[in-house]
Amino acid sequence: MNEHAMPELSGEIRSRLLGEVRRELTGNILPFWMQYARDEKTGGFYGTLAQPPADGGTFRPPAGDPAETRSVVMTARHLWAYSAAFNALGDAQYLDMARYAWNAIVRDYADDESGGVFWSVNPDGSPAVARKQIYGEAFAVYGLAEYALALKNFAEVPAAGAPLSFALSIYDLLEGRARDRNAGGYFEARSRDWSATTELKLSDKDIDCDKSMNTNLHVMEAYTTLLRVLKAFAGSSAASVSSTVSLDQTARHGAHPSRIEDAIRDSAALDEAISRVRESLAQLVRITTEKILGPDAHLDLYFNAEWKAIGDVISYGHDIECSWLLWEAVEELDDPEIAASYREAVVRIARTALEEGFDAGSGALENEMHGSRRDRTRIWWCQAEALVGFFNAWQLTGEKIFLDAALAQWRWILAVQKDPVGGDWFWAVGPDGKPDPEQPKGGNWKTSYHNARCCMEILRRVGGETGSIK
Repeated sequence: MNEHAMPELSGEIRSRLLGEVRRELTGNILPFWMQYARDEKTGGFYGTLAQPPADGGTFRPPAGDPAETRSVVMTARHLWAYSAAFNALGDAQYLDMARYAWNAIVRDYADDESGGVFWSVNPDGSPAVARKQIYGEAFAVYGLAEYALALKNFAEVPAAGAPLSFALSIYDLLEGRARDRNAGGYFEARSRDWSATTELKLSDKDIDCDKSMNTNLHVMEAYTTLLRVLKAFAGSSAASVSSTVSLDQTARHGAHPSRIEDAIRDSAALDEAISRVRESLAQLVRITTEKILGPDAHLDLYFNAEWKAIGDVISYGHDIECSWLLWEAVEELDDPEIAASYREAVVRIARTALEEGFDAGSGALENEMHGSRRDRTRIWWCQAEALVGFFNAWQLTGEKIFLDAALAQWRWILAVQKDPVGGDWFWAVGPDGKPDPEQPKGGNWKTSYHNARCCMEILRRVGGETGSIK
């Protein structure tokens, strides 16, 4: 077959998959978080959402912990997910949820003094961890850009200037304060004022390091979306797009008011912003394949400043997630020569994840390798990313093994990872199919992002839509 031809699903598989995925997205995932994740007393989201086990199959509703700190990652992920859901499905209730998340970002996380966003806040909105963890800044850009597009699609083009301005201001800070102009990529963290810091660790499961795969992967993800959204605004009437934030508000977000207003209203300035983001994204694509991707087609996880790898952990979920996010970035660069040069790497990563991390007997992606020790746990986000990653590899190659893996992965999700009584998906499931009762249903690290996104990606790819999903 022509290597650039898109393979097609049979009518029966296509119809069934579209129906099942749409029902899962609109009947389970999105309603769950809308009903249970919000702390209406504070206007934020619960940092921990516990769900008591079902009593004899009887549903017991999740309970949020009002005292738990709240992360910007959680809030920005909800912002992205519901903005993207509105952009895909056009249902105003999703835009309402996105507005709720946007209000929380601006009210609680925006750093009035130094720009960017705090890593976490207390329930009263005061900073808990004020440093600039670059992973969190990236997710803010990701959510803000998608929300700007949602407002544009809702015919609120002038209002879209505020989140787009905020996203661009964080982008400027990342480029000026967190990008390594010598060795490439982005450092792990900065202090509140964006100076260097020795507090680097992303989470309790991570190690202190100068740079990480995870942070750079998600900066790439954020820049891909920012570039796509900027292009969408460039296609609009420049005179109809303006920032609705006051100059004081814009400065509060660490931005330069005149530059941002120009970048949104003036086509030449907008083109300049697009050019800058494209260059940033192109260097991240290079860093991902030249520094982060190892010769074994796995991603190294932790690095020193000069990109020397630290440790030997293999994360199958990050491998397959990177495969399709890398291809999304390459496609957004819109250069056939670049696409041709990276296509092989994208497929090689997916093939290795399939051969080494996927349990064909169950249809699930296993978690990690720690040296010679294998962690066979099925984590919710790994299943979501495997669904998209294997489907993307099938679209690129037409090889049936990838489609079979994606369909098996979807069957596992519906049969085992999904919580049929409590809603949404279980955080972790063992190889025996039993969920881990110690893990919460949601909170600072588990949100609507991974599984809502995998459903929207499949609907977009199977439905052949670039906008609304019919």
